[in-house]
Amino acid sequence: MDLYAENILDHYKHPRMQGELPDVTVQHEEKNISCGDTITVTMKVENGTISNLRWTGTGCAISQAAMSMIAEELEGKKTEAIDALTTDDIRALLHVPIGNRRVKCALLCLHTLKNALHTLRNEQMQSWTDTVGNESNAS
Repeated sequence: MDLYAENILDHYKHPRMQGELPDVTVQHEEKNISCGDTITVTMKVENGTISNLRWTGTGCAISQAAMSMIAEELEGKKTEAIDALTTDDIRALLHVPIGNRRVKCALLCLHTLKNALHTLRNEQMQSWTDTVGNESNAS
C-alpha cells in the first residue's frame, strides 16, 4: 500500500483532534448530500486565533481523514489561515489522486471550515460551488 494511502487510513482509524468542546465560539455542521458524510467543527477563537479546534463526523475514510489532517494544521493559527485554504491545499495534504466522485468527500472539511468562519462573522454561507470552484462534481 502507498505511504500516503496508509496515512489516510491511519487518520481515519485514529482521528486527531476529534471530539467536542464546551463553551465554543463557533460550531458549524456540513453534510455531503451526495453520500451522507457529515462533519461538525467546534472552535474557540480568541483575538483572531484558533485556540482550540475539535470536530466530529461520520463518513468515508477520505472525508474523515482530511478533517483530521487539516485540524492538526489549524489549531493555534489565525482564522486567516482558514480564509487562505484552497482546494489545492487539501489535495496536497492528502497526497493521493481524488477522482471526480470523491471531490466533495475530500473537500467537505474545507467547506465546513469556511462556513464555520462565515457563521463566526455572521456572514452568508458559501455554496459548494464557491468552495470547490470549477472542480468536477461541484453541484
